[in-house]
Amino acid sequence: MRALVVYESSFGNTGQIAKAVWEGMFSRMQDVALLDVTSAPRRLPPELELLVVGAPTQAFGMSRPATRADAEKQAGTEPDGTSVGVREWLRELDPPERTVHAATFDTRIHSPHVPGSAAVGAWRVLRRAGFQVAAEAESFWVMGIKGPLRDGELERARAWGVGLTGLLLGLGAPAR
Repeated sequence: MRALVVYESSFGNTGQIAKAVWEGMFSRMQDVALLDVTSAPRRLPPELELLVVGAPTQAFGMSRPATRADAEKQAGTEPDGTSVGVREWLRELDPPERTVHAATFDTRIHSPHVPGSAAVGAWRVLRRAGFQVAAEAESFWVMGIKGPLRDGELERARAWGVGLTGLLLGLGAPAR
């Protein structure tokens, strides 16, 4: 596979965005996979050229076990304490042995009073781990903690996914 989209989702909004990003990428190149973080490999395939990581912003950044447990309660499911999020997956991810491009996105509430971004945190971790982070961290907006997504966000995510394929096709980073 040339590209992989890995995501974490608490209420389904980040999962919807991840699928839309994947659809945009898949429209230009078929060798792209979409995986929930709990199914994502700790060692990336040697042929991988682009890693896209998405997560919900919780407590001003990437989720932690406590924020995921709180989200599970809000979603009406019983927290089991064994969930793995993007933060833990990135910590355990083997660094790339060759150049691998990366991009990050998050979902968060669009409000000037709610700072922080899971995408920026993941972007920094990937850059420090040796990934070629060529696109700016991208945020997709939800109307409240549980969602729904703001109108137009799925279309914007698809377009961003199309733009990400430019990293592999030599066209540069996607336009914002």
